[in-house]
Amino acid sequence: MANPYQLGESQLQQLAPRLQRYMADQLGVEVGGFEARFLLDFLAAELGREIYNKALQDAQAALATRMESLQAAIWELEQ
Repeated sequence: MANPYQLGESQLQQLAPRLQRYMADQLGVEVGGFEARFLLDFLAAELGREIYNKALQDAQAALATRMESLQAAIWELEQ
């Protein structure tokens, strides 16, 4: 079964060089483009679900806050 959190080609093209720079600058490890893409795919497969779910929770909280303020505004109009 395909990984639903797999990164697209354009995302890999953008992220792989950033990962390579990070690995070199922060860890002193030189990795090639293939290795960077492989690592990105691994991270997406392993962490994608948790990151996605956290983003959904954050969106739900933001919407709930906004809905509360809208309900308060409507209540004020009804007064």
